[in-house]
Amino acid sequence: MYFAVIRLKYAIFICIMIFVCLIGFGIAGKTIPTFKVSDKEIPIYSVKRDDNKVALTFDCAWGYEDMPYILDTLDKYNAKATFFVLGDWVNNNPDVLSEIYQRGHEIGTHSMSHTDYTTLSSDEIMADIIKCEDTVSNVIDDRPILVRAPSGAYNNNVIKTCEDNGRIYIQWSVDGLDYPDTATEESIYSRVTQSTKSGDIILLHNGTKYTSRILPKILDTLTRNYEFVKVSDLIYKDNFKIDVQGRQIQTK
Repeated sequence: MYFAVIRLKYAIFICIMIFVCLIGFGIAGKTIPTFKVSDKEIPIYSVKRDDNKVALTFDCAWGYEDMPYILDTLDKYNAKATFFVLGDWVNNNPDVLSEIYQRGHEIGTHSMSHTDYTTLSSDEIMADIIKCEDTVSNVIDDRPILVRAPSGAYNNNVIKTCEDNGRIYIQWSVDGLDYPDTATEESIYSRVTQSTKSGDIILLHNGTKYTSRILPKILDTLTRNYEFVKVSDLIYKDNFKIDVQGRQIQTK
């Protein structure tokens, strides 16, 4: 009887181990989505790079008066940027969008009317993105593929919807916090210059009180060590993975 129990326990153990191995092989054989870490879809926050490239991005949702100063400053420091624009903003400022594009900068979508994408279905998200893209392409005859959700609010559905439809969702790793009422020129400058490192994506906004005024000082400091490129020139297009912090890493 004793030996029968031992044999039964041993048989159960062997069965369990075989089952675990089969599961392991099954998982290993699956293709993991590019932007998925465990069960969470992760967008690109930054890029692991061996050079000195960084990306400066502006979310454009209100105002336009400061844009000439922003564009002139970027020209002065030979810096390229990516502007994530609201469709409604484009409708109100088509000439400004044309000027941004003509100066060699990149355009991404930031929704049509700043709707929270986490409350929408996949079809609703894509309808909004396409409407914003159409609005942009009617002005500059170019179609964006980069997306940043309003307020940077995303969930698995938002990221997967973008990925499945050939769009690239871009977040940020350095936030200048230039929009709150508590922002000052010095706080914006300190946050950006003290935090930025190679491969970072920096977030600023137009239409704020201090951004255009402090931008020359920011670029004067950072261009000593970094090259400012468009997001599409910072990220990898293939052979990459994304870690739990949203850092894009090129794979061999």
